[in-house]
Amino acid sequence: MKFLFDLGGVFFDWDPNHFFKDVFNTADERKFFLTEICSDEWNVKQDAGRTIREAEEELIPLFPKYEKEIKMYYKNHRNMIKDTFQESIEVLNYLKKNNYECYVLSNWSAETFYGPEQTMMDDYPFLKNFDGLLISGEDKLIKPDIAIYKLAIDRFNLIPKKTVFIDDKLENIEAAQNLEFNTIHLTDPKKIKLEIDKFLV
Repeated sequence: MKFLFDLGGVFFDWDPNHFFKDVFNTADERKFFLTEICSDEWNVKQDAGRTIREAEEELIPLFPKYEKEIKMYYKNHRNMIKDTFQESIEVLNYLKKNNYECYVLSNWSAETFYGPEQTMMDDYPFLKNFDGLLISGEDKLIKPDIAIYKLAIDRFNLIPKKTVFIDDKLENIEAAQNLEFNTIHLTDPKKIKLEIDKFLV
């Protein structure tokens, strides 16, 4: 077996609320900002390869009152990571120690993952243990688009029936199942070892 991991929700507790809870005076305003302005739908476009500059230029004319907060979003992307899930890091270490190939397929902006000053690998050295990383923003594709799974298959020489794909989002799991990957829909990172053990012989 080979293993193909998502990052957010599997290794990282990432949520914009972790940072913006200290920015807005009320929970209602924070909720409005993160659902109507810097929303998931807006953020996903950067994961798919749009530049942060383009993203900000789209929003600021529409919401000039929030220009400062909009510009804070990507400057503080790392501050939206509350913690890492230690259970997942331990599973990765165990798999690598036992010579299993482990890869990453993650929806993530290339700009926030690789720079501008420090990469995620600099801040989180466990990422160097993977045999390869496919970061959506770098290749301008995004889950659950089948094309990004096919790119992972080609790049990492994967056979879906002999690969386990681990993700926290159901739509990404369903796309992988359509390509005959084995899957783990990880809703609780504390259970990752239990789920991974089912595929170890």
